[in-house]
Amino acid sequence: MQTDREREHHEPEPSDKSAPFPIPSQIPVFALPNVVLFPKTYLPLHIFESRYRQMVDDAVMGGQCIGIALLKEGWESEYYGNPPVFTMGCVGRLVSVQPLADGRSNILLQGLERFEITEEFQDKPYRRASISLMAREAEPSLDPAVRQRLVSTLEEYLRSRQDAPTWQGWFREDVSDDILVNTLSTYLDCTPLEKQFLLEALSLHQQARRLSDLIQFLMHDHHGAKGWG
Repeated sequence: MQTDREREHHEPEPSDKSAPFPIPSQIPVFALPNVVLFPKTYLPLHIFESRYRQMVDDAVMGGQCIGIALLKEGWESEYYGNPPVFTMGCVGRLVSVQPLADGRSNILLQGLERFEITEEFQDKPYRRASISLMAREAEPSLDPAVRQRLVSTLEEYLRSRQDAPTWQGWFREDVSDDILVNTLSTYLDCTPLEKQFLLEALSLHQQARRLSDLIQFLMHDHHGAKGWG
């Protein structure tokens, strides 16, 4: 694999007041087999392949954005080429780049907006694409019943887990609906395809309902054996 991902549980913030970040119409796309990035979440990555070192260098010099897309099944045979990816991904803003002595680096991406690939380019060692942003229409808030169902389902799932207190902060009412749903989508221990299913939801309401259903599936099918990353 080209990355070593270390997940950290960040304390939730009451709201996201940052100004919109300008997203270029063409961006590098980092295709991964097991990672789905969601808006308003953070993704730490360790970069060591030469083509992705160049990708980071180019992103630093222009645009500050890298798209994260999920590889489709069967990618192994074409890994060093351009295996097919799901066309919907998420743009990540380079929040920090920590160069290492041997040319590797640790980077941190902040998820901005979902995108759809409209055209791919092969003029670089890494994948580049023209994108169309897939920002959802503004939703004032989740239906209170939808949020309550999600929180109740999650509380039931975590009840028998020793790390349950770690997650209590996410149940605060001042945590916005989109941050709650996207963060839980990130840390839920489901398959990459299931995370892609969450990312592609047409609305935040639909994503919250899908998330509740997946948590219930984990409880009923695996009897709580799986945990959080």
